[in-house]
Amino acid sequence: MNSLKPKAVVFDNSGTLIKRYRALKNIKTSEICDYMNSMDIVDYTGNRALVVLQTDPAKCLINAKGDQTIYQFIKNNNVDFDISYSTNDVNKEDVLKSLKQDNSTIKDIQDSIKAVLDKKYNVQICSGSGFIMDMDTNKVEFTITAGGKIFPEVSEVINTLKKMNIDIFIASGDRKGSLKQLAQFISIPPNNVFGTASTKRKKEIVRQLKEKYKVMMVGNGSNDILAFEEADIGVLTLQQEEDVPEKVFSAADVVIYNIREILNINF
Repeated sequence: MNSLKPKAVVFDNSGTLIKRYRALKNIKTSEICDYMNSMDIVDYTGNRALVVLQTDPAKCLINAKGDQTIYQFIKNNNVDFDISYSTNDVNKEDVLKSLKQDNSTIKDIQDSIKAVLDKKYNVQICSGSGFIMDMDTNKVEFTITAGGKIFPEVSEVINTLKKMNIDIFIASGDRKGSLKQLAQFISIPPNNVFGTASTKRKKEIVRQLKEKYKVMMVGNGSNDILAFEEADIGVLTLQQEEDVPEKVFSAADVVIYNIREILNINF
């Protein structure tokens, strides 16, 4: 490996740079729960997709007419969305076809937004709102909203990396608008941010960066596995204090418990 290459650190967002609070509404039972991991739900069985709406939960979704279906809201308002994580290859056209047959409403999403806001988490810097769809049954099983609070050590870590002439990137499955706000907060160029990146897309980003840099990937979940494997060094952070599947541990080269610990890694 060419040690003279410049270095770059690629961060995931939710659970890595920010402490995430996630609220899911079970459409079948109407229960709001915050103890379930959305990626674990997608992985559990069947053919599921986690979809992120590219619109501001606190300004747009919360004020939309609650009785319209999610499909009607997307089509009538030309709202963009992306597949953040999926069991199989799923495209946006597949999602729309399935969603057209589903009766879940914007109120179902609003209920998850209210649950996050009640906990005083900021929905502008996290993944925002979306839903988990079973692509085989064409049903929305959960609506979801995630909010965040930036881990207190992040500013110190980012500033130290900059002083070390290490370039900083973000590759996350979170909403693009939220990541732009985060980029402003930590003062990195908007072009260094890759929003609503799927598992495969994260791998592609790391691969492209490796043409110029020696790359460290820092993440905390299943959607970081391919990027860990592609990077020169993959770092799993457990600061979110959530259960992590064994396959994620296996893909990582280093495990840390606080984001500050990456400053001690020699790469």
